[in-house]
Amino acid sequence: MKISRFMRFLGGRDLFYGLILLILIGITIFIYTQISFIFNPILTFISTVIAPIIMAFVAFYLLNPIVDLLERLHIHRIWGIIIIILGISGLLTGLILLMAPAIETQVKDLASRFPTYLQQMGEGIENWIQNSFLAPYYEQGYVWFTSNLSDLTTMITERLGGAMEGVQNVASTITSAVVAIITFPFILFFMLKDGVRFKQFCLKLLPPKYRGEVNQILHNMDVQVGSYIQGQIIVASCIGILLYIGYLIIGLDYAITLAIIAAVTSVVPYIGPTIAITPAIIIAIVDSPVMLLKLGIVWAAVQFLEGNFVSPNVMGKTMQVHPLTIIIVLLVAGNLFGVIGVILGIPGYAILKVITVFLFQKFKTRYNRYYGEEYGAYEEK
Repeated sequence: MKISRFMRFLGGRDLFYGLILLILIGITIFIYTQISFIFNPILTFISTVIAPIIMAFVAFYLLNPIVDLLERLHIHRIWGIIIIILGISGLLTGLILLMAPAIETQVKDLASRFPTYLQQMGEGIENWIQNSFLAPYYEQGYVWFTSNLSDLTTMITERLGGAMEGVQNVASTITSAVVAIITFPFILFFMLKDGVRFKQFCLKLLPPKYRGEVNQILHNMDVQVGSYIQGQIIVASCIGILLYIGYLIIGLDYAITLAIIAAVTSVVPYIGPTIAITPAIIIAIVDSPVMLLKLGIVWAAVQFLEGNFVSPNVMGKTMQVHPLTIIIVLLVAGNLFGVIGVILGIPGYAILKVITVFLFQKFKTRYNRYYGEEYGAYEEK
């Protein structure tokens, strides 16, 4: 039977095998949904180990270049890994012992006074509205609020009641955190030690025909994800340090706590900095309009330095992702997977982008083979 050019372009008989494989995968997924309870122990195991594995992956991309450097300096890889892990553990322990008392005091004070800050800010906004051109609409807004949201207190109470049920699971959450912290160094050690060999082992499981292409895909994924994680951690740390210096200069309360919050949230691009500045704005508004102006100057200066000097030199052009794409990815991933989705959304997008680019390149090659001479060929690169 003669196969048309279009069918040969799509893969010929291999297309039918692929469709059969997809049907079998769909049947497998359907059967799984009917007997998913059998796999609950496996899901529990995965949910237990996923946190330390993610932590180990992040640390792996941060520390592996240092381990490679030590190995090039003729330090055995295992000894290099031990030196780095012990050195970083000692450094973090020292920083925690030195900074923990001040941070603890600031956090407790901020937590106790933050409701007061919110109340004072609300009263200030209310007074401003009553003495501005919005005053005629204030009473109307108050009447609408009381008539439409009169049961707001009851709704909040019901929500809090449901939330209190979740507090009962604190013990299991703490246990999971302790397990993650304890197992994380061991996973990191073996990833640093055997990461390359594990990759080679996985490649040997594939038919020789596909090893080169899969190896290239894995290499591109490694470059994209590694550069993003390394760059984002460095950028977030620089933002935290710059904001801490700026807060100290202008005399803003809780400088170190607010700077740490900014550094942690800045790991998430675009959305993180917006979250980071919110508590600082509230404290500055309650303090004085002058403090709010100073905060605006500090924040603008830090954003200028980060956008024009830190990010271009640290992140470079490796990701090549439009800012609008990043925002959409973060919103979708956060809606689907929550906080984990926001944190892992961009690395996940980077992996999907590598696979998509590879498949499109294969598509262009096949198109050029079957239609290039007649209709014009794609540019391969």
